[in-house]
Amino acid sequence: MIVREVYAKSILSKSKVLDYVVNPYIGCEHGCTYCYVRYVKRFTGHTEPWGEFVDVKINAPTLLQRETRRKKVGRVWISGLCDPYQPLEGRYGLTRRCLEILLRKGWPVTIQTKSTLVLRDLDLLKSIGDVEVCLTITTADEGIKQIFEPKAPSIKERLETLEKLHSAGVKTCVMIAPLLPKAEDLVKEIAGKVDYVLVDKMNYHYADWVYKRHGLEYAMTSEFFLQKKRELTELLKREGIPHEFEF
Repeated sequence: MIVREVYAKSILSKSKVLDYVVNPYIGCEHGCTYCYVRYVKRFTGHTEPWGEFVDVKINAPTLLQRETRRKKVGRVWISGLCDPYQPLEGRYGLTRRCLEILLRKGWPVTIQTKSTLVLRDLDLLKSIGDVEVCLTITTADEGIKQIFEPKAPSIKERLETLEKLHSAGVKTCVMIAPLLPKAEDLVKEIAGKVDYVLVDKMNYHYADWVYKRHGLEYAMTSEFFLQKKRELTELLKREGIPHEFEF
């Protein structure tokens, strides 16, 4: 893993998903095979394989403190181009410091992560402001998870994290994206632990070779997505879980 400490010019950016996005890091140690964010290599000059480099924006909290004074309050997505709780966050604590600034100033926050490290900040999440945690869980099958997300925490660990957050009174979301085989088996596992679910098939361009290598081409077809949409809709309704499909 190649880690560089860098100084960013800005940190609070306009987002097409929410009002703003904060990315304390460029690159991600999880290195998931389907990740769309690898496109940033075209702009950063990185030649290393995706998942083998991270740039650490060590001035992110300082910038955020300054930029929140100048901009209109809006919901902030942490993060769009990295997992804000990837392992390096344990050393640098940039996400926590940014979170402290936003919540102290009354900015609503949506955190998206696959990591159990988010529990480190449970004291902040349950005590201050408008915050929700969206855990990405793409399948209930650990074997399939290993194909696409070998470096990310296990499904069991993520489900346990979800339960702890929800039990502590933190608003929780599960993002099933990309939609992988055996995703439907997640519904019973998350029932009672989640406030709502988002489902998206996302862009498989970068992961086509993975599907082909493992004989999973069927999981890239329109028929697969329509079938899973029907199955998930029925199961989520049965459990009374609010949900939204992005396709």
